[in-house]
Amino acid sequence: MTTSRGPFAGELAAEHRRLDQLFGEFLAASFTGDAEAARRSIERFDEALREHTALEEESVFPLPPGRKLVPEQEEPAGERLFRELRLEHVQIREVSGMILRLLVDNGDLAAARALAPNLARRWDAHTAREEREVFGKPESA
Repeated sequence: MTTSRGPFAGELAAEHRRLDQLFGEFLAASFTGDAEAARRSIERFDEALREHTALEEESVFPLPPGRKLVPEQEEPAGERLFRELRLEHVQIREVSGMILRLLVDNGDLAAARALAPNLARRWDAHTAREEREVFGKPESA
């Protein structure tokens, strides 16, 4: 299913790239062993991620009125896609938040770095799916 959102789709895809860059800054800092720079980087990523996903959830794929993330028995394909993407947002925010808490509360760079591949996989799969199935952008683009 493709439900292109016009120029807004391009803006959101550009935001994905900006978030990729912010996450890359966290990775670079974490692998050089700079816990303070890693903390600052993941704070920026986490804040931008939460703003970005809130915008998408409000503007691109809001839930039908009165609904939560539980599917109806005969859920239309478009609603299912949007519900699944919202669930992916929750998962991605949780992993990002876990990394942030590990650095802020415990200063545990090794544990934060160990969660990074999980976040990277989820984020990459999510943005590829979103851009392909919602924005209509080919995977190779």
